[in-house]
Amino acid sequence: MLRRWRLALLTAACGVLIAFVKVGDGSPGGAVFVLLIFLGLALAVSPQVFPRPESAAEAGADGRPVVYWRPGCPYCIRLRARLGPDAARLHWVDIWRDPEGAAAVREITGGDETVPTVVLGGQGYVNPDPSWVRDQITPAQA
Repeated sequence: MLRRWRLALLTAACGVLIAFVKVGDGSPGGAVFVLLIFLGLALAVSPQVFPRPESAAEAGADGRPVVYWRPGCPYCIRLRARLGPDAARLHWVDIWRDPEGAAAVREITGGDETVPTVVLGGQGYVNPDPSWVRDQITPAQA
């Protein structure tokens, strides 16, 4: 559990530390600004910005595309951000929470746990371009 939040907690802690230094230097406005920036970054790298994670078994049930991801992965964050609201049309499997999902990724990638790995129509794609993924999502899969 803590591993999933490590990057977000570290980012928030750095923001708090820098804000304390700014307050000590007599710049409370700068402290608030820096703290807000770091808290925003912490939210962006936290597991909270992703749709509710599912298990690999649940994800494959209805034929929708599956995205295997892990918290803190910058490529996963990029994919999630670029998909915007369309991200909710995909199944998201956190490989740190689901050993079956991690095994599926290792099978696709030849032994590595490289994410994001997207499975569309039974075919796996490692770190695909977000615009390509969006193009592959058809209204029938909504």
